[in-house]
Amino acid sequence: MPTGTRVRDAAIELFAERGFHGTGIRDLAERAGLSSATLYHYMGTKEDLLVSIMTESLDRLFRAGERLTGADPSSRITGLVELHVLTHATHRLETRVVDDEMRSLSPDRRAAVVALRDRYEALWQDAIDAGCADGSFHVRAPRVARLALLEMCGGIARWYAPDGPIPLEDLALRYAEMALGVLGAAGPPPVFKVDSVRRISAIVDEIWP
Repeated sequence: MPTGTRVRDAAIELFAERGFHGTGIRDLAERAGLSSATLYHYMGTKEDLLVSIMTESLDRLFRAGERLTGADPSSRITGLVELHVLTHATHRLETRVVDDEMRSLSPDRRAAVVALRDRYEALWQDAIDAGCADGSFHVRAPRVARLALLEMCGGIARWYAPDGPIPLEDLALRYAEMALGVLGAAGPPPVFKVDSVRRISAIVDEIWP
């Protein structure tokens, strides 16, 4: 495994386990199997490393989500829900670091990372707003609905287990159904098929090597 990847993986594990401020340079070096001097060569400052992890993760989410923008609002939002569930279940530690450690960034660095997060969340808001405009959704507070859905989907990173009783594909479909309920979707509920989840899973596998 390349040294840079070892450093990144060690940081993700430790930041998720102990938090950014609870992780020392010596902890990172020990987990990555490097000396502290060698570690600095690959990471810069500890905040540089955190920003790199967050930037890469959010960029991947945006690139994956951008592929889902050509369909109708209901398909777009359920696709984004399935994407969020899949990534937060299969990359649990990485997504927890992104979601939990924003507060650990200095103001200037935080502003840049928040801008990337907002770019991704705009895909959700655009789909919700389009659905409200064409009558597909009936929700009084579209922005609050977006935040609620993101929180609901992101929470899977805290409890999902691959050996649990419900397969991940089924979980993603159930979350998609719940999302339409939150948004007050008009008409009869659609029939969700596992093929849609597998299509998005293929995108995730492509973008997250």
